[in-house]
Order: sequence, then structure tokens, then C-alpha cells
Amino acid sequence: MHVSLTDGPRLHVQVLGDGPPLAMLHGLLVGSMASWYFGIAPRLAARFRVLLHDLRGHGLSDAAPRGYDLTTLGRDLDAILPLAGGGSPTLVGHSWGALVALRYALARPGRVRRLVLVDAPLPPSDVPELNAFLTRRPDEMLDALPAALRGEVTGGSRRGRRLVEQLRRLVVDSSLLADLAAEPDPTPAELATLDVPTLLVYGDRSGCRAAGERLVANLPRARLATLPGGHFLPAENPSMLGALLEEELLHG
Repeated sequence: MHVSLTDGPRLHVQVLGDGPPLAMLHGLLVGSMASWYFGIAPRLAARFRVLLHDLRGHGLSDAAPRGYDLTTLGRDLDAILPLAGGGSPTLVGHSWGALVALRYALARPGRVRRLVLVDAPLPPSDVPELNAFLTRRPDEMLDALPAALRGEVTGGSRRGRRLVEQLRRLVVDSSLLADLAAEPDPTPAELATLDVPTLLVYGDRSGCRAAGERLVANLPRARLATLPGGHFLPAENPSMLGALLEEELLHG
């Protein structure tokens, strides 16, 4: 279904299962709710009411010329969270989606039950894999994806063609790159205020691993786990990531 935001685009939203609220956020550019929907989300829906959405400008959400900063994306999340039911939500995010979840929790103390941050980059614009990806033309970007992710969207499929057009629109016609570059880095003092259980998950070949070390050193209730893979863990290693999240959220 689509949800219209006040003074914003329509967001494509799906809700799975029933139970305490849990929202899952994907990364930028090549991400969409499909990153979770076709893998880990159904497992978690056994005990949670899982809220998924395509970030503005991504997937089946409306194109948006601006608003890819963490504050605006956090407001988008806040507008649709009631669809997950009452109570404090658990937030699971990958890459930029992880930073949306982190910034949301920092801005709303006491309103988040638990965080899972998968390969969150710090500084926010420092994702080596993404930066290398962005040096290519939109029609060449798919060739730079990890094999597991590239296989899902290449081969001349309609999804692949749609993704190339989405990439062109986001890179050329929106404020996304400028929003990434302008996003401030959370300070150690800010991170130290976040009294929320937090699981940090990083790929052992990811260029963002140093961010995990920094976060676990500054977040009071964080622990760090490393899995085989690079930055795109939901596509590269969905089995191990799903098992880890299931153990953490369903049995932890």
C-alpha cells in the first residue's frame, strides 16, 4: 500500500505479522524494502509486527527531488510507525537506513526499544564501496555491485532497467549526494546518551568496520558482531544475518 505524507511523497509500505512493533530500513540507491522482504523480515514476523517501506525516491515510493538527510528520513519513519502498532519499536537498519535508525533514536530518547545497525557508516558519507560505486555512470553502476546483488537486478530484466532509471534520477536529479555530503557526524557525547540495547553487525570485508569499533566504544549498551561478507550483508550473507537477528530479537 501507499501512504501519503504531509508535504511529502507517497511511501510504499508493507506490514507483516503481529506482535511488538519492529521497523526495518534499507540502504540508499540500490536498496529497497525487498532487501528485507524476500529474506529476513518473514522470519521476524513470527513474533513481531514488521513494518517495511521503500525510502522516498526508492523502490515503489514516489520520486523525491530532496529530503535524503537523516532528519527528513526520520520524519518519514515517524509518520508511518503507527502502522506497526503501539509501544516502543525495535529498529533494524542497513547502511544509511542504520543511520536513520540511530539518528531517530538519538532525537527521541525513550521511544525506541532496541536497535540493530547493520554496517552503519561513520562518518555518514564514508562508505568506500558506495563511493567507488558513485564514480560510475548510472548505466555502469550495476556492474560494480557484489555478485549476489548484481544477479538479482541485471540480465536485462524489467527490475534492472527500473533500477538504472532510479539510480539516474537519484544521482542526477535529486539532492541525495549533497545530503550525504552535508550530514554531520554524531559526536561521542551524543552517542553516550543513547541508553538503548544495540547490536552492531559488520561484514568482515566491509570498508565500514572502523565505524563499528567507534560505535561499540561510545554507545553504552552496544555489542559488535562480525559476519563473513562486505557492506551489502542483507544480499551477500542473508542466511547468517537472518540467524543472528532471529537469535537477538526473538530469543535474546
